[in-house]
Amino acid sequence: MSFHAVSLPSNPLPPVEEIIGKKESARIRVLLADDQPIVRLGVKELLGKEKDIEIVGEATDGRQVLQMTQELNPDILLLELRLPSVDGMTILQNLQLSGSPTRVILLTFAGDRNEFVQAMKFGCSGILLKQGPMQLIANSIRKVHEGEIWLDASTTAAVMKQFANPADRLRTTGTKVRERSPLSNREREIVQLVAQGYRNKEMAEKLFISEQTVKNHLHNIFEKLGVADRLELALFAVHNGLHAAGEAPRPS
Repeated sequence: MSFHAVSLPSNPLPPVEEIIGKKESARIRVLLADDQPIVRLGVKELLGKEKDIEIVGEATDGRQVLQMTQELNPDILLLELRLPSVDGMTILQNLQLSGSPTRVILLTFAGDRNEFVQAMKFGCSGILLKQGPMQLIANSIRKVHEGEIWLDASTTAAVMKQFANPADRLRTTGTKVRERSPLSNREREIVQLVAQGYRNKEMAEKLFISEQTVKNHLHNIFEKLGVADRLELALFAVHNGLHAAGEAPRPS
């Protein structure tokens, strides 16, 4: 009977410190921006129970938000619209113009629904009302971190009304709606990626096409669905179930 020597890796498993480090880095990093101590305390207590979410900083005014967002580069910014020194709408515009990868969820009291729509045009990815169920905060953070749009149940109807089915909106204005062509497979892929928060360059890399080709597809999609911009397309997709993989219905 013969035996063969088998060589084993000198270090078959990574160091414990490395494993722990990977687990820590996988947590969703959140910056909390609110000028009310009781709100910050409540949110910290709630999110402190979530193993996959970590609050990396707290800001009490708008200037701090802009500074800490740049320094900490959080995954998610939980933002109160009405902050001292710099208001939330201005913060959203600044983040959008700077190309910040941080996704923003508004955590605010009931306000003007037109403000919410404007906030989404400025790049906001989610809206939660403080008087709503607090347990939704963790869920919204996870969904927005995955690239989805989150709307609080009480604001969904109001926001969707602003971005109603384009065909319905045209009918109410008396404009004739022409028959639209169905979306191609590639166009459905583009719609899904837009609804998931991908930018043109990211979509081009993911689909192995040029950025100009992505723009051409978006132009055709806007024409077919009758939407004006990416936000309307994303909301239209979510409202009509086009944001997930699968067969997309023919637009009416």
